[in-house]
Amino acid sequence: MTTAALQVTALHRYPVKGLSPEPLASAALAAGGYFPGDRLFAVENGPSGFDPAAPVHQPKIKYLMLMRNEALARLSTSYDDATGVLTIREGDREVARGDLGTREGRLSIEAFFRRHIPKELRGPPKVLAAPEGYRFTDSRSGFVSLINLASVAAVEDMVGAPVDPLRFRGNLHVTGLPAFAELDLVGATLTTEGGLRLKVTKRIVRCAATNVDPATGERDLAIPAALQKNLGHADCGVYAEVIAGGEVRPGDGLRLEPA
Repeated sequence: MTTAALQVTALHRYPVKGLSPEPLASAALAAGGYFPGDRLFAVENGPSGFDPAAPVHQPKIKYLMLMRNEALARLSTSYDDATGVLTIREGDREVARGDLGTREGRLSIEAFFRRHIPKELRGPPKVLAAPEGYRFTDSRSGFVSLINLASVAAVEDMVGAPVDPLRFRGNLHVTGLPAFAELDLVGATLTTEGGLRLKVTKRIVRCAATNVDPATGERDLAIPAALQKNLGHADCGVYAEVIAGGEVRPGDGLRLEPA
């Protein structure tokens, strides 16, 4: 493996679990922390048992999510860190806006989902905010997720159709690795010249959320099934933890430290 060729090509955050990504020009990661601004909120699909005073990781099926609620992909969302305002658009039309730091703002967003997907709700939708030190990630150890674009290209060959890397909802897109070589990095550390160090901790097992086209909301592919058929598993991408903080940008190189 030629480590000098490893490179970050894109950064994305997902402020609200299950909703659209936001591309970033840079991100400052802190040791022991999550990817900045990622999975700060979730929309509870009926009572989940989540207690912000004593947060415990909950299965993603308790929240609105693409795996079961593909209509979410047709929404374009943006979250303003400074004001706390979430804006939701469908096509060119703004359909909801609310300050997630206020009761009134959360009620506005909740009312939109009651109108938007009433048949998919198991109970009243409720906007949940992650308390300090917690995020609504799919995995308890999902601090930062990395997607190998060569693996995405290999999935395209498997399914015989274009595959948008955004189907995998990762934080960092990387190049310079052979297809699925990221799966062998568990235990290794990736570093940037700026001092950021990421320890790869876990493979990401893919679910039916990847079957949904992030642009159209159509459930048009069968990616986990294709992975299972061709590889004997449904893994694509990896999680990492931040062991030394630093800033990362598209174009940054990554150096591999052996496990």
